[in-house]
Amino acid sequence: LYGNNKKPTQAQLTGIQVMVFDLQDVGVRFYTYISTLKYVMEACAEANIRLVLLDRPNPNGDYIAGPILNLRYSSFVGLIPIPVVYGMTIGELARMMNDEGWLKNDAGQRLNCQLEIIKCEGYTHSSVYDPPVNPSPNLPNYQAIRLYPSLALFEGTTFSVGRGTSYPFQMYGHPDFSGPFSFTPEAIAGKSTSPKHLKQLCRGVDLRDVEPPVFTLKYISDAYSGFRSADPFFNSFFRKLIGNGSTEDALKAGKDYREIEKTWEDELFEFKEKRKKYLLYPD
Repeated sequence: LYGNNKKPTQAQLTGIQVMVFDLQDVGVRFYTYISTLKYVMEACAEANIRLVLLDRPNPNGDYIAGPILNLRYSSFVGLIPIPVVYGMTIGELARMMNDEGWLKNDAGQRLNCQLEIIKCEGYTHSSVYDPPVNPSPNLPNYQAIRLYPSLALFEGTTFSVGRGTSYPFQMYGHPDFSGPFSFTPEAIAGKSTSPKHLKQLCRGVDLRDVEPPVFTLKYISDAYSGFRSADPFFNSFFRKLIGNGSTEDALKAGKDYREIEKTWEDELFEFKEKRKKYLLYPD
């Protein structure tokens, strides 16, 4: 369910009585497993198929951060109005999608999925959870998973996040950037066959040993302010990842990243209140 076939077709569902969904999410809006979940829920609702969701702990489930998606910027990396880090398991989020009316058919009519959630045992939102199997090839460890909400924003810039190295999503850099650390992206089969700045020496920042991190704009802000090149820093993907146009504009205007993050406080408070009724596990 990727590429040109993101949503199950009704032909693909012929003869299916029950669909089972079991993917290890990482609790970040632009990690596309939750977009796949939405499409599967919609397809099951349209075909009157029961969906059994095997819930899993969220390794970024202990906090909520980042702006709420402005639906003007919706795409496969953001389909529903939630923050970058939403602090819910996929089971809790599926309940929210169902009850908030976010499931729709092609005509825009509301759908409701026959949903059954198999809960986790012993999990709380304060649990530290390091998945025993990497959720994807470029998230090789807990540090990368925790840095992913912040560093994936570099995918919307000219900077590398270490794809093509042994430590993706644990560093950032660029050939025209001055930093205390250097790395050279190489093609790695099954992980990064054509990484950004292939075979070019990139200078930047090593984050492998920072304290278990939470979402911040600091890394993007530092990189932007220190970038010395005629090339554009941002590309069109950044607005889809961050979920709005105002953040890029504010960074370009030289606003402090902490000032930008404060502008999200009211909408995050509203989301936290809305989230409460869908929780299956204590905070």
